[in-house]
Amino acid sequence: MAGRKAAAPDPARSLALLWGSHTKPGRSGLTVRAIVDAAVEVADTVGLEALSMRTVAERLKVGTMSLYTHVPGKGELTDLMFDRVYGDLYADADEPARQPGWRAALEFIAHRNWEVLTAHPWIHEVPTMRTALGPNITRKYETELRPLDGLGLTDVEMDSALALVLTHVQGIARAGAEQLRTQRDSGLTDEEWWRQISPTLTTVMSGTHFPTAGRVGTAVGEHFQSALDATHSLTFGLTTILNGLGQLIDQRSAVQ
Repeated sequence: MAGRKAAAPDPARSLALLWGSHTKPGRSGLTVRAIVDAAVEVADTVGLEALSMRTVAERLKVGTMSLYTHVPGKGELTDLMFDRVYGDLYADADEPARQPGWRAALEFIAHRNWEVLTAHPWIHEVPTMRTALGPNITRKYETELRPLDGLGLTDVEMDSALALVLTHVQGIARAGAEQLRTQRDSGLTDEEWWRQISPTLTTVMSGTHFPTAGRVGTAVGEHFQSALDATHSLTFGLTTILNGLGQLIDQRSAVQ
């Protein structure tokens, strides 16, 4: 049974939990870290909507009320989970900056974020505009900005360049997750689905005024056997973004 929609987390409580000790056991022997790790495992399996304090307690084989002595509710737990999955993103704060150049660094950052998003698709369900800033998210921001420092970009441009890369990765990962979910729910691969609808689609679109859409759509379907190839979209978009960013960096360098 799906868990009830979580109430909005209390920011002060979330921040205190995020920046507090996660390894100190309570009277039950549980730790915040154990609860969060169990919650991530549950969400990876059933999604964030179906996650509840009860399902986490069942994973830990404890009573539900014992969780509340550590975490007030699902909202705060989600903040902890979001911060937790980014905790092992990089070996240290200079790993991306050690790549051979800013472009390689941003490619490295993009692919590391891609790995997290595809491993934990429930992240797409987490509202991120006012996510509590935990230690791992804060460290992630610091780490990902460092390769852009000293290139001539303003601080606002550094933030915007990083956001452009990350939102591209997030958008394609979200589309890929939806594609996999649709395949799972329908029991059909994209290729099987296309074979089912292709005869009808060809008939209804015959003689219409969509020659370009028909030609391009057919070419994409034949090339990828799917309406979306997430890996191609990730690479194509990232290359285009970095090409444009390279032009901006060159312009900034020329006026210095």
